Amino acid sequence: MNLTINGEQRSFEAPITVEALLGQIGLDSRKVAVERNLEIVPKSEYNGVALDDGDKLEIVHFIGGGAPDGAKPRDPAPDADTWEVAGHRFTSRLIIGTGKYKDYELNRLAAEAAGSEMITVAVRRVNLSDPDQPMLVDFLDPKKYTYLPNTAGCFTAEDAVRTLRLAREAGGWDLVKLEILGEQKTLYPMMLETLETTETLTKEGFKVMVYCSDDPIICKRLENVGAVAIMPLGAPIGSGLGIQNPINIRLIVEQSSVPVIVDAGVGTASDAAIAMELGCDGVLMNTAIAEAGDPVRMARAMKAAVEAGRHAYLAGRMAKKLYADPSSPLAGLI
Repeated sequence: MNLTINGEQRSFEAPITVEALLGQIGLDSRKVAVERNLEIVPKSEYNGVALDDGDKLEIVHFIGGGAPDGAKPRDPAPDADTWEVAGHRFTSRLIIGTGKYKDYELNRLAAEAAGSEMITVAVRRVNLSDPDQPMLVDFLDPKKYTYLPNTAGCFTAEDAVRTLRLAREAGGWDLVKLEILGEQKTLYPMMLETLETTETLTKEGFKVMVYCSDDPIICKRLENVGAVAIMPLGAPIGSGLGIQNPINIRLIVEQSSVPVIVDAGVGTASDAAIAMELGCDGVLMNTAIAEAGDPVRMARAMKAAVEAGRHAYLAGRMAKKLYADPSSPLAGLI
């Protein structure tokens, strides 16, 4: 029989089940999700679903893999400054991505230097020609890190929903990051579709962290339809321009009862510190570390910046003044 798998025509002897197909290709059925003619095949049915001639299959996994139960973060100290999203508690406020690194080993070293506890992973087709290629899970232990499946590269609500349904089937995750992009040049989010999709996914039991514009009104609506975290952009994805609209970010922080995480646009450590000084619960970045001249050192710098910015926010900055105010008293001056 002829099957189309991840866009490629392949021939197999009939009859064949999904489980047998995966075995012939050389894939571990525990680490992938299968979509047959736009319908997800539950893992429990792989051995019982017989394929028909002409079926179209999508077989995906995480770039970097993952584990069904997610990470088991270390218990924080009783007095630790932690934050929580959808029942998951973290000490680190720096989330990093897993793209653009030279190799997985460098990604591992950067993650360790950053002190991150959560990393984003994309859902992609498996490589049928080399199913044994290394995966990030071999370098970043999913028992140590919380894997956050995202919809990076999705330009339609349909693709985003399909991606996250496959992610849940592949690894059992319900904590996910949603992004629906408008066009290639700016990678700005399409907010109407993002709002509607957040509501749809929430009703399906997903806990949705949402990449969005820095519009306080739309951010509040996202929270109202169920978003568990608001992730306004600081600047376009991968631009490194830093926080372009700190006033809006501060307004979003003040009005939100869920975590606010600046997502996209950070270029260097001072940008991360500014985000935290505005009161954000965390910062998510990828390119700023992955494309730095020394990614490991930059990861270390970002960790320090996030911590410094958080301390500055909690301490409360001095008031800004129009005129000078001497540090030393003038009384008794010689």
